[in-house]
Amino acid sequence: MLLKKLFTPVKSLEPDEVKAYFAEHPTGAYTLLDVRQAGEYEESHLPGAKLIPLPQLNDSLKELDPEKPTLVYCAIGGRSRVAAQLLSGYGFKEVYNLAGGIKAFQGLKAAGPRELNLDLVRGDESPSDIIRLACGMEKALENFYDILKAQTQDPELGALFSKLAAIEVQHQQKLFDRYAALNPSGPGRDGFEASVVTHILEGGYNFEEFLAKNEPLLKSAPEVLELALMLETQALDLYLRLADKCADRQTQEVLHALATEEKGHLAALGRLLDQQR
Repeated sequence: MLLKKLFTPVKSLEPDEVKAYFAEHPTGAYTLLDVRQAGEYEESHLPGAKLIPLPQLNDSLKELDPEKPTLVYCAIGGRSRVAAQLLSGYGFKEVYNLAGGIKAFQGLKAAGPRELNLDLVRGDESPSDIIRLACGMEKALENFYDILKAQTQDPELGALFSKLAAIEVQHQQKLFDRYAALNPSGPGRDGFEASVVTHILEGGYNFEEFLAKNEPLLKSAPEVLELALMLETQALDLYLRLADKCADRQTQEVLHALATEEKGHLAALGRLLDQQR
C-alpha cells in the first residue's frame, strides 16, 4: 500500500508559479512544508514554512491539515517530490512540489531554527495580546530608524530613514484601529501605547543588540533597504510560526492577517530597492 502512495502523481510548480501562488493566496489558506533536515532549515527557509523532515513525515501527518493546499519543498526537489506523493496518496486534497527546491527559488528567505523567538508567546494569547506584541515591534523599528536618522549626516539616508519610520507609524495606526475594533470600551490610544513593549524589533530581535551590530554597516540606501527587507521577512516568518503555536482560532486569524500585511510591506520595500539599483 505504501508503494502505491509513493507513486501517486503530484503537480510540480516552477519557482515563479510558487511566488504567484503566495501573492494570490492569503497566509493561513495553505500549508508550506519544508521536508529538509533541521540544520538546512536553520540556515535558510521560506518564510512561514513548517519543518517536518522527510524521515519523520509518515509519523507526523496529524500535524498537517489534509483539507488545505500543501506546497512542499526541499533543497533541489527530490525529497519534496517523494513527500508530496506520500501526502497525495494519504488523501491530501491539493499538493504541489516546488520544482528545483529552495535552491531554485530566487526570493526572500528567513533564517533560524523553528523554535526561534517562539518564547515570545505562551500559546494562549488573545487577539489583543498579539496586537500589542506586534505594535511594540513596529514601535521599536520606528525608534531604530529614528536613531539612524539622527546619527547620519547623509541627507539621502536621512530622508530614507524618515520614510521607513513613517511607514512604521502607519503600521502602528492600523494595529491600534484593529485593537480598538476588538475593544470598543478599551483604554484609548495613550493607554494602548503604554501597554506595549518596545525592546523587541520586528522578527523578534533585541533592539539594543541589533542596533549595535547593524548601525555601523548601514552606509547606503541599498544596504538600508536590504536590512529592512530582512527584518520584514523575519517578521513574516515569525508571525506564521506564532500562528502555528497559538491555540485560539481568532488569535491565529490575527497573526495570519499580520503576516499578509507583511507580504504587502515586503513588496513595497522591494519596489523601493529596485529604484535604488
